[in-house]
Amino acid sequence: MIDRQTTDSGAHFAFTDRWGGVSAAPYDTLNLGGAVGDDPAAVLANRELVAKELGLDPGGARWMRQVHGCVVALADEPWPGGEPPEADGVVTARRGLALAVLTADCTPVLLADPVAGITGAAHAGRPGLLAGVVPATVEEMCRLGARAERIVARTGPTVCGLCYEVPVEMREAAELAVPGSGSHTREGTPSIDIPAGVRRQLADVGVVDIALSPVCTRESADHFSYRRERVTGRQASYVWIGRAER
Repeated sequence: MIDRQTTDSGAHFAFTDRWGGVSAAPYDTLNLGGAVGDDPAAVLANRELVAKELGLDPGGARWMRQVHGCVVALADEPWPGGEPPEADGVVTARRGLALAVLTADCTPVLLADPVAGITGAAHAGRPGLLAGVVPATVEEMCRLGARAERIVARTGPTVCGLCYEVPVEMREAAELAVPGSGSHTREGTPSIDIPAGVRRQLADVGVVDIALSPVCTRESADHFSYRRERVTGRQASYVWIGRAER
């Protein structure tokens, strides 16, 4: 199943869950991650299934080789050699070109300025959040001509602050770097609320239209969760503006 959202301004956001694909356990069934141990043919088939449902070119979406950093890549042209770069943020000024983020607990951040025709996507795990991949992605969008106050920001399914337990030192470091990201679990133990941190970072750079996903991957049996399962697949989040490229 795909959760698809479209704004009146022509920004498209899409979020997959774990069902409707061809992958076998423990990647059952709609695994879209190519570096988690799944059969590459199954991953390719799953990506084609999603692309068909969304009306996208199966080979056209821009993926990243995510490494939990803050490098932002420009995707206006095909990746050299067809291989995605090591990056955790990606931007484009091509209307209709879909950008994609893979996650299994980290926060996928999708960004669009429909007026300028500029989109961005970021993979915000704990290291990426603290390194500033979200504001770095907004900065690159603005360099291309976007304006922060026009950007529409949506996040996808992610582990929530009530479930992301961490050592107290890690919580304190997160709160120091990104105020508001330090939190507690239901049991009162230290945790990090990555979506809250993403919201704070977006607001700090002038983004106003921000909506966070209500889905917690660790709690949802319909989504992949690394913290719950360890060996598992990856769901994807997509963003594009206007008519999808074919």
